[in-house]
Amino acid sequence: MDLTTLFTMQRELDTYIQKNQLVAKDVFKEKGLALLVELSELANETRCFKFWSTKGPSERDVILEEYVDSIHFLLSLGIEKRLDTLKVWPTGEVEGNLTEVFLQTFNAIHDFIARKDMESYENVWIHYGTIAKRLEVSYIEIIEAYVEKNEENYKRQQTGY
Repeated sequence: MDLTTLFTMQRELDTYIQKNQLVAKDVFKEKGLALLVELSELANETRCFKFWSTKGPSERDVILEEYVDSIHFLLSLGIEKRLDTLKVWPTGEVEGNLTEVFLQTFNAIHDFIARKDMESYENVWIHYGTIAKRLEVSYIEIIEAYVEKNEENYKRQQTGY
């Protein structure tokens, strides 16, 4: 999947937020933590780890929204470190069930935050691709949900979110 349009949209949103919020400092660590939080929220909505509960996962649209919240921060982190030259979603597969993939994705994000290089960045994308496969979410659905959430993020900025 081509990431060029998503990087462009995210760069424009980031610029808008930075101007609107008067952000003058490096916020890479804050965005890194935000990505980890969004991944946690996604895991929570899937309920894949909640062996003690009989309640099923949240509705598909809720899960998809949490997924693209992560994608916003993943794109933004790449822009911060000039890794937005990544043109296509890297392919690869991460072994394990959904819980195991979430745990490995946390590790991949921590590795990227520490290393800040293209190899570790691509690895995070591969992990997110595997999560999408496990959730049976298509790239088309991801793009559509990203565009919708991107618009909502602008509205939130305009209304003092």
